[in-house]
Amino acid sequence: MLPLFHSLKRHAASQAGAGVILMISATAALIIANSAASDVYFGTLQRYVAGLSVLHWINDALMAVFFLLVGLEIKREFLTGQLSSWPRRTLPAFAAVGGMAVPALFYVGFNLNDPETIRGWAIPTATDIAFALGALACSAPAFRHRSRCS
Repeated sequence: MLPLFHSLKRHAASQAGAGVILMISATAALIIANSAASDVYFGTLQRYVAGLSVLHWINDALMAVFFLLVGLEIKREFLTGQLSSWPRRTLPAFAAVGGMAVPALFYVGFNLNDPETIRGWAIPTATDIAFALGALACSAPAFRHRSRCS
């Protein structure tokens, strides 16, 4: 049992492992939220811990830390990494704009006639970065030599 634990710990610490955990967690959440266990799932999100609901902790604390870390990583890439010159920034910048605009346009297209849900257009714009980073960790050649994705 101990070697399995160490193997899982090593894999989870790698960039590819973090991407796999993200994809598995998102899939599990989608399945549970749309199953008979959905009442337990949504009830857990409404439970209070230290004065705030679990959902509040996720949205206000964990997401703030996540975007802080993403911002610091982007800053590092701009200063000393792959994005340190304007020609190298062009394609990722267009991809980032497309990654925000296309999901928002899809959302608006599906919710255009519902004034109650149309306000949620920003949700798909903000959540794609985590999935993009997870997918890149498993597929980018720069990460392959450091991870065990393939």
